[in-house]
Amino acid sequence: MAKVVVKNLTKKFGNLVAVKDLNLTVEEGEFVVLLGPSGCGKTTTLRCIAGLEHPDEGEIYFDDTLVNDLSPSTRNIAFVFQFYALYPYLSVYDNIAFPLRAERIPEKEVRERVNSILKLLKIEDIKDKSPKKLTSGQAQRVALGRAIVRRPRVFLLDEPLSNLDAKFREEMRLELRRLQSHIGTTTIYVTHDQAEAVSLADRIVVMNLGVVQQIGTPREVYSYPRNLFVANFIGSPGMNLINCSYQSGKLVGENGSFSFPIDDETKTKIPSDLQGKRLVLGVRPEDFVFTSDKDPEGIGCEVYIVEPLGTENIVSLKIGESIVKVKTPPAFLPQVGEKLRVKIKKGKLRLFNRETEENIL
Repeated sequence: MAKVVVKNLTKKFGNLVAVKDLNLTVEEGEFVVLLGPSGCGKTTTLRCIAGLEHPDEGEIYFDDTLVNDLSPSTRNIAFVFQFYALYPYLSVYDNIAFPLRAERIPEKEVRERVNSILKLLKIEDIKDKSPKKLTSGQAQRVALGRAIVRRPRVFLLDEPLSNLDAKFREEMRLELRRLQSHIGTTTIYVTHDQAEAVSLADRIVVMNLGVVQQIGTPREVYSYPRNLFVANFIGSPGMNLINCSYQSGKLVGENGSFSFPIDDETKTKIPSDLQGKRLVLGVRPEDFVFTSDKDPEGIGCEVYIVEPLGTENIVSLKIGESIVKVKTPPAFLPQVGEKLRVKIKKGKLRLFNRETEENIL
């Protein structure tokens, strides 16, 4: 295992800045996920750590060793790509054994290590099959096994589950987390799927346009997004974002579409110079509750559409010119056009500066 430290990493392709001034420390044995939309720089970052790309600026350390000029083979990393790239004419057993035999490890040790991986991944019964006879889930396990068997210092995975269907992805997420906990290898994982990131990561690195937006635990990036990009990108549905302003202890919607007082605890966190400033109110779908007409904190709304999802409903509400989504129990099925009132759970309100897009609380 190794601690990975990335300092001021910048990588360009011509005039395109793929990664800009990235700083990241991954502790020994930690599972860190690089998360963001396509083209955000997460795979380029991973390839720089692996040695498959050379940074234009910055330094990469494994423990105290600078690895910028080391080849991928001498960094002692294992890289699992989006496509499994198994050797088609080798059995499952021989695919996993291949990197050990390439290092001329004695056959007795090869056999012990491969059998251990087969057992760990629960693929002992397919060890004699060829890759073309495997399901996608089995092929992914073999690709993981081939990487793990080398006992690398750092385990790098580039969207390894993206080619699996939804059911297999859920199963493999569980397997990956169990596997990483068992072997304890420092792991950096790339995905654009925020549900995958939240379920796997010790910490998440949210990226956009080559720049790190926020680094934190899944709870931190979900509950306390640093800016509007993180607020909207994390969560399904994302955070509701409503334009408003702060006036005399109240949040007022554009054109007076709503007005409600802020609780005293939140007021103390609001800078004094925000009076009358253009803001964005952020509320997670599960942090709205329906309330009575007499509630002074209530906000008038109209039911726009109802999406029954089985275990819950997503009710879209029209508040002024904004459409917000609210999660409700399955039994709650209001009618389209029905007039209701909602309020925000105490402590769940988030405020962003509309110009800088930063969280101001």
